[in-house]
Amino acid sequence: MEMSLKEHNDRKGRSYKMLLWFGMISMFMMFAGLTSAYVVSTSRPDWLNDFVLPPAFMVSTVVIIASSFTFHLAKMAIKKGDRNNTTVFLLATLALGIGFVVSQFYGFAEVIANGYYFTGAESTVTTSFLYIVTIVHMAHLFAGLIVLLVVIYNHFKQKYTPTQTLGIELGAMFWHFLDVLWVYLFLFFYFY
Repeated sequence: MEMSLKEHNDRKGRSYKMLLWFGMISMFMMFAGLTSAYVVSTSRPDWLNDFVLPPAFMVSTVVIIASSFTFHLAKMAIKKGDRNNTTVFLLATLALGIGFVVSQFYGFAEVIANGYYFTGAESTVTTSFLYIVTIVHMAHLFAGLIVLLVVIYNHFKQKYTPTQTLGIELGAMFWHFLDVLWVYLFLFFYFY
């Protein structure tokens, strides 16, 4: 019995999504390990108990949440065959993603301006943890930006249609995962 093209594409899509889920779970486990190490380290005598996250990190959190909405709207627009709005929402997602990175660097600058250093003799284990976790997340976000650029490129090459949305769906899944991961990290550092 021969498999139809639709069945083949459906199976391929499920396989790709499952692989992406495995990758995202692995990434989350890495961050769970880092935050667990952070919790264990709070009992150290050199731990900073008065450290407060700068407002730029709150701004970056709002920006990354907004980018999830624009990516979702892009996915919904392409499913309706609305290429113009898909373009607008994808480019808005890219701008917000870049805005997130910029606000992260502003946050680091605020931390340093407050006299907390990430490395060197003036550094503390508290700020070094913040630095490591945020930099590792930003590395994943750069991967997300590359994925987003590929999605935008494929959109301009008209590879997505209302019936063929696998690439944009995979890109959106990864982007939403990065957003949820940052919100988790932000809330963890803010409240713990």
